[in-house]
Amino acid sequence: MNASNTTETLQALGLQAKQASALMAKASAAVKNNALRRLAALLRENTDALQVDNAKDLARAQANGLAEPMVDRLRLTPKVLETCAQGCEQLAAMPDVIGEILGMKQMPSGIRVGQMRVPIGVFGMIFESRPNVTIEAASLSIKSGNACILRGGSEAIESNKALALLVQQALTESGLPVNAVQLVQTTDRAAVGQLIAMPEFVDVIIPRGGKGLIERISAEAKVPVIKHLDGNCHTYVDEPCDIDMAVRVADNAKTQKYSPCNASESLLVAKGVAAEFLPKIGAIYAAKGVEMRCCPKAKAILSQVAGAHLKDATEQDWSEEYLAPIISVKVVEGVDEAIAHINHYSSHHTEAILTRDHMHAQRFLREVDSSSVMVNASTRFADGFEYGLGAEIGISTDKFHARGPVGIEGLTSLKYVVLGEGEIRH
Repeated sequence: MNASNTTETLQALGLQAKQASALMAKASAAVKNNALRRLAALLRENTDALQVDNAKDLARAQANGLAEPMVDRLRLTPKVLETCAQGCEQLAAMPDVIGEILGMKQMPSGIRVGQMRVPIGVFGMIFESRPNVTIEAASLSIKSGNACILRGGSEAIESNKALALLVQQALTESGLPVNAVQLVQTTDRAAVGQLIAMPEFVDVIIPRGGKGLIERISAEAKVPVIKHLDGNCHTYVDEPCDIDMAVRVADNAKTQKYSPCNASESLLVAKGVAAEFLPKIGAIYAAKGVEMRCCPKAKAILSQVAGAHLKDATEQDWSEEYLAPIISVKVVEGVDEAIAHINHYSSHHTEAILTRDHMHAQRFLREVDSSSVMVNASTRFADGFEYGLGAEIGISTDKFHARGPVGIEGLTSLKYVVLGEGEIRH
């Protein structure tokens, strides 16, 4: 497809999305929830067919030598599809926030002033690899009364096309505009440049993918961007803590799955518990083949249980998002050094403290500058589904508009509403 064709195609998608968004904004909660339940049913009915399309993407990815963690993200297993279907049903069961009025106050002039939650309008979503994002984005778009234009990665094009057809079938059968969710069908890179430069049609862009993609979009977009750069997440083991619990949580935070952005990439350990804690977690990591990149103190303690799996940490390791069986390990003086280290090196995604000290926990929650901060829980919980948001559109490490997992409310805006009885200003 040449550049002018790409421009025309994207302009057409933009216009269709804008028109659909007006209809979506006034759709009733019942109609939107019907569409979500219908989509869940279609996903279950078409599980086998979807895996046929997904197999084409997987075969191409493997033939192109895509790294195994990336191939893993492409898989639409029955379990992944069932999670998507449940996400749609969870969203359908949630209250509709569109049209709700918050904080209505009576003013001395007699008028009443509040804020009404309304859809943003049209969002463009640009994402890599995971095809299940097509369903997450579509379902959140439907629930929040928006229209969306989705641009998935070329590596998942067959899966995304098949999923988008089911979304459009659910919309049509429920009486909603078919163009409320549109997939960019071309894998031409120019389509991305076009999508992020149409402020007349697109109200916000949400990129999900590697750091390079998001930096490019943030630099070139002519519309606002809700961005999540990377997930250098930290687990800090405090003194005092429940050592067995800390071992269990630190293991889960790193090894439950290596590829997600909420997996812990850095383990900080207070020196008072390091001698007891590190050999236990080190033995588990070593058994699972996790490479530990250590500060000298951590390396000295771990060498007895995990010698072959240890490396010296470089300065770069403290900032690294590995998405692989590698973790950086550092012994710190205590909570002050842990907070300072995290605020300096983290990507402001998700951090956890494992502690028995209530004051340390409160300080960590207040002072750590990240979109999710946890006490005595695995960083792997930083997820819209786990937070009860239904699906999530992504995790924002921005501070404006939406921060942390972005669910329905992150796709809405507030407008002021004023109720009067003939008041005039004096």
